[in-house]
Order: sequence, then C-alpha cells, then structure tokens
Amino acid sequence: MKRVLILCTGNAARSQIAEGLLRHLGGADFDVHSAGTHPAGFVHPLAIETMKERGIDISNHTSKSLSHYDGQSFDYVITVCDEAFQECPHFPGATHQIHWSTPDPSFAPGSDEERQAAFRDTVASLEQRVSALLLQIKNKKAAF
Repeated sequence: MKRVLILCTGNAARSQIAEGLLRHLGGADFDVHSAGTHPAGFVHPLAIETMKERGIDISNHTSKSLSHYDGQSFDYVITVCDEAFQECPHFPGATHQIHWSTPDPSFAPGSDEERQAAFRDTVASLEQRVSALLLQIKNKKAAF
C-alpha cells in the first residue's frame, strides 16, 4: 500500500479534491491524506458539491494542519499549490515529492456559475494528474 500526503495552503479545496480523486481512482492500494500549511478549518462547499457531481463524496473530510502528520512517512508527498511548495520544498519522510501547481478555485471571481466552473476545471485538471500518476506507478515508472 502506498501512503500519500497531499498539501496545499488551506486544505479547503485543491488538496481535498485531489485526496478524494486519489482515494476513488487508486482504491485500496493507497492510503491517502491531505493537509494545509495554514488550514482554513473547513472544506469549501463548492469542492464538496463539485466532487459530488463526479460521484465522489468528500463531505466527511476535515481541514487538517500539516503538523498533524509530523514524524510520519509517506511514499508520495504532493503539493498542489505554489505556496505550500515554497513552505515545504522537502518533506522529511517522503520517498517522492511531486508539485502540481494548481490555481485555487476558492478565489475565482464572477457569478456563482463562473465560480462553479472554476471548481469543475480544478477537478478535471487534478483528475488528469492523478490518473497520470496512477499509470506511472502501475507501470513502475514513477521516478520522481
């Protein structure tokens, strides 16, 4: 079983979405967690709603601090925002570190529909990245 930690700043949207996608697509082969360098204390309602549209329930997820995982080892640590990458360029206990620069849909301007579209774009982008990672791991070509 591969242990994965996904990091962003607030642990409210991007890392929660990526955690849900990797749990769903990776199945029992992955022990997936997410955290924030400065946790928001909640999961963004549009992240929950957009993932529900995709058939993935993240409504029970909670926003956690990176310190929650101090001293733990992970096969993969994935940062999904530039700020978290800058704060944690090297995570102790990580076999592989990956950075996926992903805009935060929480700050998307516009109408409700435009903000929802930003979340859908984020889900689509992260799903492509998660799928590619799973394929690389499956093919044992994950040399990061």
